[in-house]
Amino acid sequence: MRIGFIGLGGMGVAMARNLVAAGHTVLVWNRSPGPAAELAAAGAVAASIEEAFATGTVLSMLADDQAVTERLLDPTVLAAAPAGALHVNMATISTALAERAAREYAERGLRYLAAPVFGRTEAAAAGNLTIVTAGEPATIAKVQPLFDVLGRRTWTVGEAPAHANLVKILGNYLIACSIEAMAEATTVIEAGGLDPALFIEVLTDNLFAGPVFAGYGGMIGKRSYEPVNFRLPLGFKDVGLALAAGQERNVPLPFGGVLRDAFIEALAHGQGEQDWSAVAETSRRRAGLV
Repeated sequence: MRIGFIGLGGMGVAMARNLVAAGHTVLVWNRSPGPAAELAAAGAVAASIEEAFATGTVLSMLADDQAVTERLLDPTVLAAAPAGALHVNMATISTALAERAAREYAERGLRYLAAPVFGRTEAAAAGNLTIVTAGEPATIAKVQPLFDVLGRRTWTVGEAPAHANLVKILGNYLIACSIEAMAEATTVIEAGGLDPALFIEVLTDNLFAGPVFAGYGGMIGKRSYEPVNFRLPLGFKDVGLALAAGQERNVPLPFGGVLRDAFIEALAHGQGEQDWSAVAETSRRRAGLV
C-alpha cells in the first residue's frame, strides 16, 4: 500500500519504520528533517504534507492539538487532498478537536479516523501497540492491515472518532494516577529508611503485575527516568485533556487537580525533558528528601 506518515517523534519513527519493513511505500514528513532523512535511508520517501495526502491514506502522530490544527487542518493542505482521502490520526488529542476534524473533513469530502495508541516506544518498535479506534466500520477495515503491522490488538469503541480519543485520554489519566500513587508510596518507604526499588519489586511480582507498575514503578523506585519514552510536558498535556473532558461532561476529577499541580511543580523545577514518571520527584521534594 502507498501511504503517508506525518510526525516522526520517537513513536512515529518506530511506527513508520515498521510499515516500511512490512513492504508498504511510506511517504514521510516531519517538521525537522532529520528523522525523515533517517527513514529515507531505511526505504521510506521524504515528502511534503501535500504529497503524503496525495497517496489517499495518511497516518499521523503529532504531539498535540496545536500541531494537528496547524498541519492537518490547514485549509490549503485539505484543499489539495484528493477526494475521499483518509487521515488516520493516531495521536492523543482533545475530543473537541476530534469532533472538529471529523466535521471539517466530511465537509470537504474527506475521511477522518481516530486511532490513538497505548504503548511506549519499545512497544511501537516491536509492533506491539494497543490501538483504540473509532470511525466508520468500512474505513477501519480499509486500514486494519496497517494496524496489524503496528499493534498487537485493535479495539473499536464507536463510530464517532472522538470516542477513541476519550478512551485514550482517560487511559492516560489512569496511568498518571498510578504514577502519582507510586510516587507517594515510594516516598514514604524512602522516608522510612527502606529501599523503594525493592518495594516496587515486591508489589509488581504478583499484586501489580503489568507494564505500568513494572515499567514506570521500576523507574520511580530506582529514580532512573531514562530512556525518556513520554516527555513530562506531554503527560501534563494529557492530564489537562482529562480535566477538560470531565468538565465538559460535568464529571469532577478531584485527583486530576493533584496531578495537575504535581506536573506544574515538576516543570517549574526544570524537568521538562524528563520522562513523565519523573513527576515522582515532586513527592520527594515535598517530603524534604531532595
